[in-house]
Amino acid sequence: MGIITVLWEKWVEFRRDFYKITVAAMISPLMYLIIFGLGIRVTSHGQPYIQFLVPGLVAMCTMTGSFSAIAQNMSVQRLYEKALDQVMVSPTPLWQFILGQIIGGSLRGMYAACVILVLTTPVRRGLVFNGLSFFIMLLNGMVFATLALVLSFLAKTYSDAPRFNTYIIMPMTFLCNTFFSTEEIPDGFRQVIEIIPLSQASGMIRSIAQGEAPELIGFAVLAGWLVILGTISVVFIYRKKNL
Repeated sequence: MGIITVLWEKWVEFRRDFYKITVAAMISPLMYLIIFGLGIRVTSHGQPYIQFLVPGLVAMCTMTGSFSAIAQNMSVQRLYEKALDQVMVSPTPLWQFILGQIIGGSLRGMYAACVILVLTTPVRRGLVFNGLSFFIMLLNGMVFATLALVLSFLAKTYSDAPRFNTYIIMPMTFLCNTFFSTEEIPDGFRQVIEIIPLSQASGMIRSIAQGEAPELIGFAVLAGWLVILGTISVVFIYRKKNL
């Protein structure tokens, strides 16, 4: 019941801010499409650049949508509304609260990705997005929702949430296999970039879109990050409960 309660809260929040959320999910990716997709007439690996760009944008939107859905709201609830303290004294199991937040954030990221799929329908002819693609989107969203949860626990002030977005999410947006292939990054730095979840999610979604099988290592990387970040969030919240 705890998970359902958290998901209901996320649904009410989504319904209340539906238009704001939808417009926010459209503006930045649409600008990327216009600038990089329609403005640049180049090819990547023998294919039109727009065909390379769209899967990367879809993966990026699951990241930004999931992260944004949790980071700022959770920081405000914890620091100012003291909602986390209320959860700790309620009968709701804490693991259900955490899981509900993660699922709710990832569903928000999925929604943002679906908006992009609708927007790119006229230009993504020949690209395949199937059930496995959506599973990867969901898994990637869960990873970044969990990351947002961990960072919101570490936030000291309300202004920390935008800083996390600037210092962590923005660099991933441009470096992690979204606008150009990680193969073009110098050795050493490339290996670091490739273990970041977005790099793997973009690569797997792009492989499926082009009719190829995704590399299994990508699932292992995403699952590994989810376990690590999930464990950190559980440890944090249970330690706080016992203070």
